[in-house]
Amino acid sequence: MNIEDIIDAVRSDRIRITNRADEEAQADRLSFDEIFISVFQGEIIEDYPDDKPYPSCLIYGETFGKEPVHSVWAYNEENEWAVLITVYRPDPRRWIDWRTRRPKDATLQ
Repeated sequence: MNIEDIIDAVRSDRIRITNRADEEAQADRLSFDEIFISVFQGEIIEDYPDDKPYPSCLIYGETFGKEPVHSVWAYNEENEWAVLITVYRPDPRRWIDWRTRRPKDATLQ
């Protein structure tokens, strides 16, 4: 997956936001402007090419205040639409440097 495709879809308003993403954004007090900016200057840290109905990826980026944000996006190459599946502020107990997951046995200790 290419982050530029997702960025182009966001800039062109070819996006869908799932109910889950909307709820998670509200729960973590993230505005959609912050989420979109985090994608524009972000990077793909995990790819999920076998996700259905479309391949997806995990993007790491930062808010206006330089706080970490993770967002999961699916991309439909056929119609060039992106879907924001979920978004959250990563838990430092689960991530080493916001890009690398801690081993499962080390989480939440």
